[in-house]
Amino acid sequence: MGSAEYTTERTPYIYHHSSLHRLLLDLLASAGIEVNGSHPWDIQLHASGVPERIFAEGSLGLGESYVAGAWDAERPDELICRLLQARLHEKVRPSRLIFHALKARWLNRQTSKRAWQVGEVHYDLGNDFYAAMLDPRMTYTCGYWHNATTLEQAQEAKLDLVCRKLGLKPGMRVLDIGCGWGSFMSYAAEHYGVECVGVTISREQAEWARQRYPGLPLEFRLQDYRDLNEPFDRIVSIGMFEHVGHKNYRTYMEVAHRCLKEQGLFLLHTIGKNLRRPHTDPWIDKYIFPNGELPSIGQIGDAVDNLFVVEDLHNFGADYDQTLMAWHANFEQAWPGFRDELGERFYRMWRYYLLACAGAFRAREIQLWQWVLAKGGVDQGYRRVS
Repeated sequence: MGSAEYTTERTPYIYHHSSLHRLLLDLLASAGIEVNGSHPWDIQLHASGVPERIFAEGSLGLGESYVAGAWDAERPDELICRLLQARLHEKVRPSRLIFHALKARWLNRQTSKRAWQVGEVHYDLGNDFYAAMLDPRMTYTCGYWHNATTLEQAQEAKLDLVCRKLGLKPGMRVLDIGCGWGSFMSYAAEHYGVECVGVTISREQAEWARQRYPGLPLEFRLQDYRDLNEPFDRIVSIGMFEHVGHKNYRTYMEVAHRCLKEQGLFLLHTIGKNLRRPHTDPWIDKYIFPNGELPSIGQIGDAVDNLFVVEDLHNFGADYDQTLMAWHANFEQAWPGFRDELGERFYRMWRYYLLACAGAFRAREIQLWQWVLAKGGVDQGYRRVS
């Protein structure tokens, strides 16, 4: 299996109508989903135990049983979108996940020591793998599709949007918190004449970026954001705040505040959730982004109290659906070259990750925000660019 010829044609599992099976059928029917139906979003059941896992473990059981091959769907993105739009996740509240929720609420899972784990587990998978899935600059965040038709255009449009929102000028010194493979830094240096310092917790990212951009005024550091204490004209953070955790939001904003010069601007680009609760999807937490957590608008607002003026807040979360689908198309096309190295289980896990996230953005269950923050506010007001 793998490549663009993915198929769900397997022998359907003939299930017995236990009470859990009947309850699952009823819940799915309320979302317009059938078991072994003919629609692209219908679940094709291949093994027993799937209803039991879903009711016992919620999204964790749903994702793990998919990766194990117990069920399929031609369009998992559409399946997840329909599940979320029907609010079925609110009707299935597994008791086994209470401990997970309590850990997220009370423990600091993003300490200085634990912060490096996501780099090792996720971002250090291999630069060749990400190069095959992403755009040429290796931009692993939401593109801006307003006037774009390709992934590369959408990512460059996003990078330029950030530069214009920050009002970059030649000679400015810019800090990129969570710089990834240096896509923003390289674009800003090439097109706006700035010099940049970027920090990341991924060794693979830092080394790749140093080799890719030797001639630009860029410095890539393997460093935790909490250790920063030097002045910058502008600060940007694109797709890193999702790894900070609610216990550290205020600390994060205090670091940005002490590093930003007076009259400076700080742009925060982050995925966000609609509800204020310290809870992350257990499947994503276990297999994709360990210790991650999405903020709410209220949580970010609390964190910036008396530190920054919120000059602008822009939501283009619907664009992440299109970005993820473009990544998925690239992943499918490139998969034959990685099949022997990474294997069938990784293929199913990564396919589920990309498409489930696309479905969540499509359902508007999660968002993508760009915040423009200023110390003391912009004189005579901030003028949004688009």
